[in-house]
Amino acid sequence: MTTTQPTPPTTRTVTADDKSFPAVLVGRDVADLDAPLAEFSTPLFVLDREAMDHNLATMAAWTSARGLELMPHGKTTMAPTLWHRQLAAGATGITAATPWQASVALRAGIPTVQIANMCLDPGQLRQLAAHLAAHTEQEVVCWADSLAAVGLMEQSLPADARLGVLVELGADGGRTGARREDEAVAIAERIAASPVLALRGVAGYEGALAHDRSPGSLATVGAYCRRLAALVEQVRPLVDGTPWVTAGGSAYFDLVAEAFAGLQDVRAILRSGAYIVHDSGFYRGISPLDATRGVAPEEALRPAMRAYARVVSQPEPGLGLLDAGKRDVPFDEGLPTVLAVADELGGQERAVEPGAFEVTALNDQHTFVRWGAAGTAGVEGAAPLAVGQVVTLGLSHPCTAFDKWRLVPVVDGSGTVVEGVATTF
Repeated sequence: MTTTQPTPPTTRTVTADDKSFPAVLVGRDVADLDAPLAEFSTPLFVLDREAMDHNLATMAAWTSARGLELMPHGKTTMAPTLWHRQLAAGATGITAATPWQASVALRAGIPTVQIANMCLDPGQLRQLAAHLAAHTEQEVVCWADSLAAVGLMEQSLPADARLGVLVELGADGGRTGARREDEAVAIAERIAASPVLALRGVAGYEGALAHDRSPGSLATVGAYCRRLAALVEQVRPLVDGTPWVTAGGSAYFDLVAEAFAGLQDVRAILRSGAYIVHDSGFYRGISPLDATRGVAPEEALRPAMRAYARVVSQPEPGLGLLDAGKRDVPFDEGLPTVLAVADELGGQERAVEPGAFEVTALNDQHTFVRWGAAGTAGVEGAAPLAVGQVVTLGLSHPCTAFDKWRLVPVVDGSGTVVEGVATTF
């Protein structure tokens, strides 16, 4: 399909308030940096440019081969610069979780913004309507899972509004969404009859139904995706134009693709967002495109985010404290893992054996690293980590990594920081 190429977001300069950036870069355009990693401070969260480029190309090829569109979830990074790279790689829009996030995307020039949620705040609805009236080249599509939600949107929108809506199908034990197909069809009929809303199709989120790839979880997710595929056929006569059917977080998009494979004349849209940076934890263990699942390395997603933290204390045998904590790295979907150790930031990294170290806890500004247990590296009474050394940490869950940083350095293959990616949390 033809899409309008959006205007790339305006950039900004490095400021003294940007965490861990060196003073020498203050005032420099974030899109044009050239500084060795050694000039930065710890704790430090970085992105790997080559891994991101690989992931963008990998996901673009995977979706194209299956006839799927991709509207990646922008909440993962809240970084307009990265959203535009996703669009340049073939994405047809960006997904948001809230009306405010959608407004950020619209101001960044994103042509199509899907709000994967209800949009019921009157002020935000009026603001979106006003923006769309002034920018007819852009589109916003939100979700509705009840007649009450449809009524509230109608009350808040002006008579000339043009807000697209998808009916959300849920499942018992899941999150939002109409629980039964007859409820969903009734909501679709109500939207189709609305003077200010336009029915676009159906939507759902399978990721809330499971948290692993056990046979039972895969069966549950697969069954739900098939229900969603059947529902779009039920509401097709009510949709003016080509209907949408959208699902797909970053864990089960293969099952979504299987369920949507037989559909004809629909816009089958994935919303996977974490793929651009993948991770070394949760998604590495559950994504269908990870090398641990037997995917060829050149076709697998690669972890493109990591952190560096300095050993600031070694107060007792087998324990080291790092200068990164909950304010710096994600912890909700698994604690960080130790990947390597160097004598200084930007120095030669020495990879560590799996299990040699264990991150056991995070405080606000400290990470607890332990070693010396049975089967791990470390000789009793000796310290594999020394005060002042720098530890490379693998991270889990991109969605709670970016929100801790207003500006994220991007490194190239030589370890040089070549740009900074600004976030808008």
